[in-house]
Amino acid sequence: MSFAHLHRLSDDAGLFEHAEYSTPRTSHGYCVDDVARGLLVICREPDPPPDLLHLAERYLAFLMEAQASDGAFRNRLGPDRRWQDEPAVGDWWGRALWGLGTAAARSTLPSMRETALSCFETGAHRRTRWPRAMAFAALGAAEILDSRPNHSAARWLLHDAVVTIGAVPPDPAWPWPEPRLTYANAALAETLIAAGGEASADGLRMLGWLLERETHDGHLSCTPVGGAGPHDGPPAFDQQPIEAAAMADACARAMTVSADPRWERGLASAIDWFAGANDNGLPLHDPATGGGCDGLTVSGRNENQGAESTLALLSALQHAQRLDSAADPVLPGLDPDSAAG
Repeated sequence: MSFAHLHRLSDDAGLFEHAEYSTPRTSHGYCVDDVARGLLVICREPDPPPDLLHLAERYLAFLMEAQASDGAFRNRLGPDRRWQDEPAVGDWWGRALWGLGTAAARSTLPSMRETALSCFETGAHRRTRWPRAMAFAALGAAEILDSRPNHSAARWLLHDAVVTIGAVPPDPAWPWPEPRLTYANAALAETLIAAGGEASADGLRMLGWLLERETHDGHLSCTPVGGAGPHDGPPAFDQQPIEAAAMADACARAMTVSADPRWERGLASAIDWFAGANDNGLPLHDPATGGGCDGLTVSGRNENQGAESTLALLSALQHAQRLDSAADPVLPGLDPDSAAG
């Protein structure tokens, strides 16, 4: 995997949201949504090089500037470096807490962990009625709880996200707490899995159903931008990389609590979606630039390589690296039996 395109999209302020092919569209400015994704992906790296750490510090500074004293966040910064909206609690608040929680738990820099935790705690007492915003924030809380199991604010945030997502219907034909699938669907299931207990069982049931529903002709076929209801089936377009990335994250989470082999198969399917195992047989990964294409359309693919799509690709490739490492635990040429003895 290459972070070259992420560097290309970044400047001294943050991360440009859009690109025309691989060229940043600087006139469109920046958004907290993508900067938070960038912070999350870099902090998932086990040993990031100095240039990536510098990017992470820049992204954290962007989130600090976006956060109001009451914990809400602005989202959009114009190319003139002026904020274009007022602080609020939307998806960008949830993604900011997800990125901050990941930085607080995983960053290799102690100063970044401390700063990110402080910002997370400032925002963690806020709530919204929107399930996905709560799910994103709760996934940041789950990161905090992995390293600080008694962190009260994170625990309550995760609990309240489960309540906001709502009860999972027992109907096996539609075991989903919403009448339609929309976007980042697997994040709802992942949040329930992360919560543990009965919620985790519900989340696994949701994820298994979603994975089966989004599998077509042996490959992942993501829910399109327009969503999908009970009578809609694959394939459908436009498909967005964030759907495959959310599926990869959720399956990776499921693998930590369940030995069912379908989660590893689901993770591999989500990774392979970027490599061309999809409804058009086209890769969404551009190895020449390190970028990810913006979507799968009915006639091909969107060739633009924006921040959201590139970060979704990088997230999936990180999972691929972990799968590769887990698949080869014995040194090459060493007989496992002799190693055991």
